[in-house]
Amino acid sequence: MSSKLSSGTVHKLPADFKQAILSNPKVHALWEDITPLARNEWICWVTSGKKSETRQDRIKVGMSKMKSGERRPCCWIGCIHRTDKTISPSVKGMLNRKKNKSRL
Repeated sequence: MSSKLSSGTVHKLPADFKQAILSNPKVHALWEDITPLARNEWICWVTSGKKSETRQDRIKVGMSKMKSGERRPCCWIGCIHRTDKTISPSVKGMLNRKKNKSRL
């Protein structure tokens, strides 16, 4: 099995997530089959956690979901780092609510 994996459109695949993907042939095959935008969303979802525990939990959950065939992270607003599209009004509203909550 090759140790080369495709990245996302904006984000590079971090070493810990790459290692997890390479450890499972089914997930590895799915990873190479999904679109670059889908890979980008998985990477962004995993790396957007502020704590290392959150990141590790997301890697475990992501691996489980990809093992079952899920091609994108569920119930997540999507990557806000893309510059090729504007953020939708609903996502802007969610981000503003999160920002206002963190100020309390």
